[in-house]
Amino acid sequence: MNKKITGFLFGLFACILLVSCASQEKARYFEGVPPTEYRNLALNYEPVIRKGDILSIAVSSANPEASAIYNSPITSIPSTDIVATINQVTGYLVNQEGKITFPVLGEIQASGLTKKQLADSIVSMILNKKLLVDPIVIARIMNYRVTVLGEVAKPGVISVPNEKISILEAFGFAGDLTLFAKRDNIMVIREEEGKKVIRRINLNNDEIFRSPYYYLKSNDVVYVESNRAKVKSTSRGDILIPVIMATLTFLTIVIDRTVH
Repeated sequence: MNKKITGFLFGLFACILLVSCASQEKARYFEGVPPTEYRNLALNYEPVIRKGDILSIAVSSANPEASAIYNSPITSIPSTDIVATINQVTGYLVNQEGKITFPVLGEIQASGLTKKQLADSIVSMILNKKLLVDPIVIARIMNYRVTVLGEVAKPGVISVPNEKISILEAFGFAGDLTLFAKRDNIMVIREEEGKKVIRRINLNNDEIFRSPYYYLKSNDVVYVESNRAKVKSTSRGDILIPVIMATLTFLTIVIDRTVH
């Protein structure tokens, strides 16, 4: 009698494990993709400054004293208008008109430009006004970040100091997709020209390597949906757990009475 009950319990637990486990086949990336070559999307990739970005701009020249005024923190103007602080670093906020207010030069158009284009614009303005000789301007986007949500190990916001991150790198920072992730329907939410643009990406083939969404832009949101295995296991669990607990309680009583 005890052996039969033990065998029944073992079978019951085995069934539970089989029901709750996701298929390993569905957990693979790029299934069936042959060895090949893809054009390097990073060659043409250059982040574009947008409204709401926070910029770090450094100016240098052969005369450090003359350059210092362009690198001094601005304290006489409210921070909500011009200067924003991230991790105690002062930068220039691109306002809703797409402009920044820069020392001596005043308002400068920034939105829609790359970092190099903005730096070249500032250099040109300094030279035209004969303020510095051979100035060097370096601009950076300080608030470059992406958000990864859903079926990943560590969902959250990822800061990108080098201003370039692929969707695969983002998953790496997020601890990779879980076994329950729906890999053939990854959602990328991007804001372009005042609109929310949503695109779907399939990681089960090689389309991602040709997609303009392979490299994420600042403030992109990546959402990973749960696959059917998790939905089914969750719904089954809600139904089966009370039944299983009641069954185990009953079997415990039976075993106890049999033994005694």
